[in-house]
Amino acid sequence: MISVNVKNLVKSFGGVVALDHVSLEIEAGELFFLLGPSGCGKTTFLRSLAGFYTPDSGKIFFGERDVTRLEPHKRKTGMMFQSYALWPHMTVAQNVAFGLEQQKVSRDEITRRVQEALETVQMGAYAERKPNQLSGGQQQRIALARALVVRPRCLLLDEPLSNLDARLRFEMRNEIRRVCKEYELTTIYVTHDQKEALSIADRLAVFNAGKILQVGTPIEVYKRPNSRFVASFIGVTNFVEGTLMNVGGGEGLVNTAIGPFNGVLADPAHPPKEGDTVWLSIRPECIRLEKNPIEGNCFRGDIGKAVYYGELAHYKIQSQGLSLKASELNPSHLSRSEQHDLFAWVDSDDVVILSH
Repeated sequence: MISVNVKNLVKSFGGVVALDHVSLEIEAGELFFLLGPSGCGKTTFLRSLAGFYTPDSGKIFFGERDVTRLEPHKRKTGMMFQSYALWPHMTVAQNVAFGLEQQKVSRDEITRRVQEALETVQMGAYAERKPNQLSGGQQQRIALARALVVRPRCLLLDEPLSNLDARLRFEMRNEIRRVCKEYELTTIYVTHDQKEALSIADRLAVFNAGKILQVGTPIEVYKRPNSRFVASFIGVTNFVEGTLMNVGGGEGLVNTAIGPFNGVLADPAHPPKEGDTVWLSIRPECIRLEKNPIEGNCFRGDIGKAVYYGELAHYKIQSQGLSLKASELNPSHLSRSEQHDLFAWVDSDDVVILSH
């Protein structure tokens, strides 16, 4: 295991700034996700860690060692690409052994370590097959074994599950976490899939336009986004604009078109001022539907036709010209969908007050 410390990293391509003074500390043994839309800088960041890109300025440390300009093969990283990049003319075993052969490892050691890596990803019986004889999920496991067999200090994964169907992605998410924790690897994983990040990350960073907007555990980032961009990118949310009436103790009262709401400040260390325009972020699953009004954080609305998914239903609530999404597990309000004058309320701890 090794920690990764990045300080003030800058990388440009022509006139486009891909990384804009990015700083980040990743703990040894951590499964850390880089999350953001296409073109936000996350893959450039990963390739800079691997040594494929040399930054314009800034520093990269693996542990105490400055590796900013160290050649890729001397960094002892293992990288798994989105395309898997398996050699079609080689067997599974030969593909996995390739990195060890480049390191001049002995033949007996190569045989032992290749078999060990294949067993780790549950592919030991496929050593003599060619990549075109494997399913997408099996190819993904082979690419992971090839990255693991060189015993990297740091494992770098660039959208490794994007080519798989939904069922295989779900299976492989847990498999990747199991392997990384079993090997005690510091793992940095690039994706644009929020479900992947929320389900298996220890911590994550949200990128946009070459900058890191927020770092935290999945729960911290989902429950307490620090901006409208993060709130809308990580999951689904409702934004309600309003005016901050009073503030104190990390909480605030906001007057909106659908009534007053108590909520928590996204950034208590830098609170907005009374009278400022702010936005409330309210997750759909936090809205509860009632026949009668509830005291505090409650509004009257009309519910449109529900979209039913079995264990879950989605509703749209129209109130004072606003349309808010609500969702309900084990739906009990389907018979009242497309009805008027129902009430919706939300706990103040689930109302996040954003200033930008």
